[in-house]
Amino acid sequence: MSGTTRPRRAALAVAVALVGGAAVVGGTMLSSSGEPRPPQRPVAATSRLHALPPITDRLFTWTDTHERSAEAQRQVAIACMAERGFHYAPVAHKGTAGEDERPQLFGLESSLPPRAAPPVAEKPPKPGSPETTAAYGKALFGDKDKRVTAKGVQGMKVSRPGNGCLAEAETRILGDGRMRWLQVRIMLFEAQEQARADLEKDPAFKSATTRWQQCMKRHGFAGQRDPQQLLMSLRDDQARRGNPLLNADLSCKHDTGYLDTAYTRLAAVQQRWLDRNPAVTKDWTALLARQDKTSREVLGATSPG
Repeated sequence: MSGTTRPRRAALAVAVALVGGAAVVGGTMLSSSGEPRPPQRPVAATSRLHALPPITDRLFTWTDTHERSAEAQRQVAIACMAERGFHYAPVAHKGTAGEDERPQLFGLESSLPPRAAPPVAEKPPKPGSPETTAAYGKALFGDKDKRVTAKGVQGMKVSRPGNGCLAEAETRILGDGRMRWLQVRIMLFEAQEQARADLEKDPAFKSATTRWQQCMKRHGFAGQRDPQQLLMSLRDDQARRGNPLLNADLSCKHDTGYLDTAYTRLAAVQQRWLDRNPAVTKDWTALLARQDKTSREVLGATSPG
């Protein structure tokens, strides 16, 4: 979440073609070694499912507007620090379509390891350089006792610099809508979490979960009750490789249509929340448009020539 701390839970890429000499025999994938391999959902189908929940889509899709806003804020902050006599050179952020950022709300979706976004190569300041001084930190982050806080409706709080160059950059792009933008994002994040909890009461989703549980039992894993619980224990590549529990989980999701039902029903629950809170959508749209306008102005004024 831009300007906030949010869980960074990577979504998994899904293979399109068979690799490593795999072949299809009787509807079951076999690798060249003869080990059973769970069916892989085509990338297009997975992307379609991920885009269904409207709140999640708003929170995690990185658009051209987000790209321009991030770059405009970076340039304003650089100029601000220069005016105060400091050299500030953060690496330009290069976002993606947001697919790697999306939370896996229903557990694993592929036997492939998650794609890790390359780290931003920020060079640490040299010992004794101006960047290590208290004056530099105050110029960039402002006074600690002047931080501002935005609150959601369910108790979540996020604080941001109240003055300093980072605050100046955000204010340049969002003006007096800065705190409302932060609050709206908090509210959407809270709504996403609440929608996932409410989904447990949805009859169609409960039925899909029951089908998955019964399928897992047939595969010899009668104790499995929730696909999401497998996520942490099988997150890394080593834990996934040849893991029969993972293969059973993914096969059962495929055979029972679990993910299709889960994402479709979650989309409906999230849309109901948006329908009950039209001001959130109105403000989101207006503030995003405001960011785009001011970002274009800033980037146009600072572009070469």
